[in-house]
Amino acid sequence: MTTTTMTTTTMTTTTPSDIDPRPRFGDLLAAEWIRFRSLRSLPWVLGVSALILIGVNLNAALYTYRHTEPGGPPPGSDYVSVALSTAFTTMSASILMLVAGGVGAAVIVGEYATGMIRTTLTAVPDRRALLLAKATVLTGVMLGYGALASGVSFGVGQALLGRRHVGVSITEPGVARAVAAAALLAPVCALVGFGLGVLIRHSAGTVVTMVLVLFLLPSSFNENHRWSAAITHAMPYTAWRRLSKVDLTHTLVPPYPATVAGSWLAFAGCAAVSVLVATVVMHRRDL
Repeated sequence: MTTTTMTTTTMTTTTPSDIDPRPRFGDLLAAEWIRFRSLRSLPWVLGVSALILIGVNLNAALYTYRHTEPGGPPPGSDYVSVALSTAFTTMSASILMLVAGGVGAAVIVGEYATGMIRTTLTAVPDRRALLLAKATVLTGVMLGYGALASGVSFGVGQALLGRRHVGVSITEPGVARAVAAAALLAPVCALVGFGLGVLIRHSAGTVVTMVLVLFLLPSSFNENHRWSAAITHAMPYTAWRRLSKVDLTHTLVPPYPATVAGSWLAFAGCAAVSVLVATVVMHRRDL
């Protein structure tokens, strides 16, 4: 006679979340920061370009210093505007925009070029969170870059002009706004390049389109008509120029000039629209 013994085994059920937990946003930020640092050329690009920006602005301050009498500015002169124009010149702003836009495009276009974007999206299926993490890291790095370039340029330049009694303090009305606008120009342009990179996904096409949007589009419209002024006022370069002006007393004011509030909104709008377009495109388009 045979006795059959039955053993009972406890079955455990596993859910997909136990096997592959969804990454937290902090983890995505850490991963994107590591990815950003792994791009060997970017630290060199940012470091060398920052030195060039500071050098360009210092050269402008040195020119003003040499052409100013030791006794200080003549009565009634607009020395504040002159001092701020040397603190961050239009040439340095153009260089900053080109570098920032290129860095923003390189962050995402490089992944498309190497095919790493497929691996990234396999590891992180949530495309919206991934794009937001990339944009956050890019914004933080470029904000530090812009703050360093504008802050050092302002401090060194005004220290030099102070020896001629034409330097300005950061506490004077409108001066802090001008320095902040120069610093914020970098992350805004970087996000524009980032959004175009997601949209176009090719290096050459992204760079050409970025130059058209950031440089040629503002110069294609004027402030003589309301509709034309609305377009040019929405551009980062036009917004920066208005925010960098402390006083319009000695300026030829067009029929539809930009406002300070509108220029801040242009900065915020360009950044927000770029991230929104990038998120929608990546979410809906197959790789």
